[in-house]
Amino acid sequence: SPSAPASPSNGSSRKLSVDEMYLCDTGGQYLDGTTDITRTVHWGVPTPFQKEAYTRVLMGNIDLSRLVFPTSTAGGTVEAFARHALWKVGLNYGHGTGHGIGNFLSVHEWPVGFQYNNIPLTKGMFTSIEPGYYQDGEFGIRIEDIALVVEAQTEEEPFLTFEVVSLVPYDRNLIDVNLLSKEQIQHLNAYYKTIRERVGPELRRQRLEEEYAWLQRNTEP
Repeated sequence: SPSAPASPSNGSSRKLSVDEMYLCDTGGQYLDGTTDITRTVHWGVPTPFQKEAYTRVLMGNIDLSRLVFPTSTAGGTVEAFARHALWKVGLNYGHGTGHGIGNFLSVHEWPVGFQYNNIPLTKGMFTSIEPGYYQDGEFGIRIEDIALVVEAQTEEEPFLTFEVVSLVPYDRNLIDVNLLSKEQIQHLNAYYKTIRERVGPELRRQRLEEEYAWLQRNTEP
């Protein structure tokens, strides 16, 4: 059943500190689509473990996003790509890796997704990709993007891959570049280039210079 909108109160609200993780799950519905995007940030000095956990969540997000797979592959077949970097060091998360997203419809749209009972992925579907990691009582990490299933450029019969359509930088403060592979860094840089090319001109058009400067800083290669 739908949950009631959250609203702060003196009894339940708490002050945010620069010394902790902040997970922000955002979304909106527009006439031309629905968004569901999560970013995790740390405004201070994260611990080495927080950086590693965040980076491994990001690695899983990238590995699934750049995967090339045969047509009619079920999401459950490729779901482990989002978990592999975490599994490697004995970490995991207890929720699904993604769900279908309706076009100005349900934010969680059945039957697309990565669970065993979701239908095969086909061109034109929108799904979230959202690995995470949570340490009880300490912090939570989730990186959620929306991806469109598209045809991949392959030699033989058509294969599929994902095009990430949510254009929001990741928190540089939490990325340990030393853990990333050359291919993951190339993917990240291509994504940042796309963000600059698509979002930058719109910020300029709206004369949002402070926001434009923030975008440039946070999409440095």
